[in-house]
Amino acid sequence: MTRSIRVHAGLAAALCAGLLLAGCASGGGGGNGEAAPAAGALPATEAAVIGQPDDPREPRSGGNLAFAGYSMPSSLDPTKTQATGPTGGTEMASIYGLLVRYDDAENAYAPQLAASLEESEDRLAWTLGLRDGVTFSDGTPLDAAAVIASIERYNAKGGANSGQFTAGVTGMEAPDPRTVVFHMAHPWREFPALLTYGHGMIVAPAGYGDAENFTPIGAGPFVVDDFAPATSLTVTARADYWDGAPYLSSVKFVDIAGDQPRLDALRTGGVQMVFLRGGEQIAAAKEDFGGYIFPLSLMDIVQINNRDARPGADVHVRKAIALALDPESFVERAQAGVGSPGKALFQDWSEWHTDVTPLPTDADAARAELEQAKADGFDGHLVYLGLNSPSSHNAAVWAQSMLEAVGFDVEIQYASSVTDLVQRMYVDHDFDITYGGNGTTDAAPVFRLDAALNSTSKNNLLGYSSSEMDGLLEQAQQAGNDDELCAVLGRIQQKVNDDVPFVPLGAGAEFVAWTDDVYGAVPSPDGIMLLGNAWIG
Repeated sequence: MTRSIRVHAGLAAALCAGLLLAGCASGGGGGNGEAAPAAGALPATEAAVIGQPDDPREPRSGGNLAFAGYSMPSSLDPTKTQATGPTGGTEMASIYGLLVRYDDAENAYAPQLAASLEESEDRLAWTLGLRDGVTFSDGTPLDAAAVIASIERYNAKGGANSGQFTAGVTGMEAPDPRTVVFHMAHPWREFPALLTYGHGMIVAPAGYGDAENFTPIGAGPFVVDDFAPATSLTVTARADYWDGAPYLSSVKFVDIAGDQPRLDALRTGGVQMVFLRGGEQIAAAKEDFGGYIFPLSLMDIVQINNRDARPGADVHVRKAIALALDPESFVERAQAGVGSPGKALFQDWSEWHTDVTPLPTDADAARAELEQAKADGFDGHLVYLGLNSPSSHNAAVWAQSMLEAVGFDVEIQYASSVTDLVQRMYVDHDFDITYGGNGTTDAAPVFRLDAALNSTSKNNLLGYSSSEMDGLLEQAQQAGNDDELCAVLGRIQQKVNDDVPFVPLGAGAEFVAWTDDVYGAVPSPDGIMLLGNAWIG
């Protein structure tokens, strides 16, 4: 016996509303023990396509679409690129497609290259059924052997979320050319989410047959015509695409740095689609354009380096930081007043909002924690690492002023480039605190929390390690229904209160906006857009 993947996450809201003992509550403030944010402070509380005509014209073949994403990929190898919406996901989905996507309208995962995905009755296996007749752009079949080989390569090369996959999946087998069975180490309700990102972007065997020369050969609707790493990518339509030849002749992905320049390019017709993250630009874009908007919990956080020999190794230092920081002033001073401030992991608009009150903002309590840390030998000095850009300056100066008001000595250091910032944060771990985000969706609430907080995760930037948290994250993964998950998320919120591995500042949203002559773009999580059926009217 098996059960289908299409279990509706929307049922969670009804279940959680009355489950105070289980850890979830509906309504009741902005998530920081204070009044809820003003109406409209958050650009969206539900993921949806907005501003589309009820009765669009008939699809038209031809046309070239220009898309300005948030950050262009430097490589088209899924093992080397974090394949999310803002970091190359749309670009690579156009080449490789996705095994499955998340359908916000149905609150369910929907097959794409796959024909089906089902969980076994005992919850220890997921069975993926592949469509007949799907081929890679080199003409070879996308079959079970190709799927397994691509995923094995992805994990071996340490692609994003590979640690989660290898910890949760004990093996893969192909009982026939159209079927892949994933055997689970334990029940895992969010396993399908992995197949909407890099694991679900299957590379043809010929693409990596030469270990020294990777070739981007996929089963998506387009093929690569020209690629300038981190600058531009042009893809052209495949006449033999399994879902029919794309309406668009080509898509050109271009690099435009900054939300405002991207919005300006959309307004002047330089591009037809853009990816926006800034609340001020999203609010402005919604006035003039349709598109796909989606809320994210933990959009804004202060990252704390928890590693030994750093100040953040002391929980008193971490608590002092958290108690000193005021999310509302962050929104006012660093985000032009647009945002949804709060210290809860999931705010009250989220299906996963819990009744566990997060740490407040309390300057006196912050001073007391800092004094305890100083009594234990801390000298009060923190290094804040930021990017040398105007928006990063605002966040850095805000953090410095809030922390120095309770007795910290904060030195701001600016990285000269994104490359330098990544090196210092992810390779050298050379910072005490920095601004960041954990962009968590209601569709997969545990996915990013596990990546950020699990002691074995390669994406654990913080150096945080807690066997108790690891156990809670495993319980959340294995939760059999929504009320069980609500209960565990409440305990995770309490553990974050106790340990303070990072400081939540607020939720936010991202917006993929397009001009009124663009139709048929299909969204997946994180703003990955599927363009195989898109067209320009």
